[in-house]
Amino acid sequence: MLPVDVVQCQFEAYNAHDLRAFLETYAEHAELYRAPSMQPFASGKAAIAELYATKVFAVENHRADLLGRIECGTKVVDHERVFGLRAHPFDIVAVYHVENGLIERVWLFPAE
Repeated sequence: MLPVDVVQCQFEAYNAHDLRAFLETYAEHAELYRAPSMQPFASGKAAIAELYATKVFAVENHRADLLGRIECGTKVVDHERVFGLRAHPFDIVAVYHVENGLIERVWLFPAE
């Protein structure tokens, strides 16, 4: 599966609030980063599962719209607009690093 296909599966599972399908796109040792921090805010599939189950997918009406996507080798860069997690929609850039058909690392860059 191409990196862009893995990210698309992850994006669709995110919007469906399907934790099982969402986690299937991540490597066991995946890490999530929020720029500008150099330390991951979630490290490992279990930590990612806990975060999304309790803080993200628990919010009923949240979703993300894909505004743009760039593919570059093992990297996929998405520009997304997120609804429902804050009082107002916000834009974010997510950079996904995909190896062997799984997301290894994600860097999140909020617009503000």
